[in-house]
Amino acid sequence: MVSSPPTASPAIASTAEPVHAGDQIDAIRRGAPVNQEIAAPLMARVENADIKRVRAYPMQPPTIPHSIDNYQIDKNSNRCLLCHARANADKFQAPPVSVTHYMDRNDQFLATISPRRYFCNQCHVVQTDAKPLVANNFKDIDSILSEEHDKKAN
Repeated sequence: MVSSPPTASPAIASTAEPVHAGDQIDAIRRGAPVNQEIAAPLMARVENADIKRVRAYPMQPPTIPHSIDNYQIDKNSNRCLLCHARANADKFQAPPVSVTHYMDRNDQFLATISPRRYFCNQCHVVQTDAKPLVANNFKDIDSILSEEHDKKAN
């Protein structure tokens, strides 16, 4: 015996008044009504202070503390590796690329940067003076352990 498909339940009429498009608020538009043109926010400036920032969440790729304007990163060349390759890091006083970047997807170590880790700016971004869009109270494990140690000492 073939059963019949379930029937859709009847639509329930809404008692709410329809909202006009001009009265709707889009959060991405910073509270401005959809039917009004607003000025674009200013572009954030790249910080070029060479100061490492703390990470905002676990496993966050480090941000780039300098400008990378006109850096060539394509299949033929990677300007980042001039300074950050393990062979050159000491000479340029730059942090070397993590050993994880030399591992393939099967966790086997390679002699060169893994192709899936070659394009640096797919994960790493430059530091800017942009204000955070949402609040963040992340604390790294070292901060938490330090606070607990200080509490026990008092």
